[in-house]
Amino acid sequence: MADLSAFSLDGRRALVTGAGRGLGLGMAAGLVAAGARVALTSRSREELEAAVRELGPNAVAVPGDVSRTAQLGDFADEVEEALGGGIDVVVHAAGVQHREPAEAFSLEEWERVISINLTAPFALSQEIGRRQLERSARGSHIFVGSLSSVLGLPSFVAYNASKSGVLGVIRALSAEWSGRGIRVNGIGPGYIRTKLTEAVFADPVRSAELAARIPIGRFGEPEDMAGAAVFLASDAAAYITGQLLMVDGGWSSS
Repeated sequence: MADLSAFSLDGRRALVTGAGRGLGLGMAAGLVAAGARVALTSRSREELEAAVRELGPNAVAVPGDVSRTAQLGDFADEVEEALGGGIDVVVHAAGVQHREPAEAFSLEEWERVISINLTAPFALSQEIGRRQLERSARGSHIFVGSLSSVLGLPSFVAYNASKSGVLGVIRALSAEWSGRGIRVNGIGPGYIRTKLTEAVFADPVRSAELAARIPIGRFGEPEDMAGAAVFLASDAAAYITGQLLMVDGGWSSS
């Protein structure tokens, strides 16, 4: 019989950003189910409290805005206190997008998207990584990329830039940290049913066009992200670093 104990997260402490709903909540649920104690964060206290009630006693809510990079030291202290020790796993699920043709794309929106999707997760991993290195701890950092990490999507120039940049950060941090016990990987979701993609699914013509491009024959759900997050966080992925695992129903390979 196969030994699946390497997939267990018993005793691990994890932080998931953007965890009040959508992809973040789906991944947080997977980590909790695998045995981790998980801190959920987002700017909405109400969403977090509902999520914690749903996930049970191994989930704790730590409201915060991770784009406020100057405050990340204090935020990490708060998360460690809530978890009862140092953070072992961080999942960067917080993100935004803005749709506009490139020739008209607002520089204000460009800066907002880059700040939240690229600068903030790097800065948070930098803070957590420093702490893990100081205590010679193993760690797993999981960034959330996108189809647009590897493909160009029209009218999403800042989102494309931010998610392409995320792949660069994954590779760079892996090159620097993996030899010191910290693995860095990413998950690249395809079209998943969340609030961020609701405009797409509200358009029946656009929705049908997109569905026809997906080899597996359906759009994803937030729970489809859970297995990838558990795998990359666990010892089952002990020899995997610097990778972007696409969870897109086959879109990027077709």
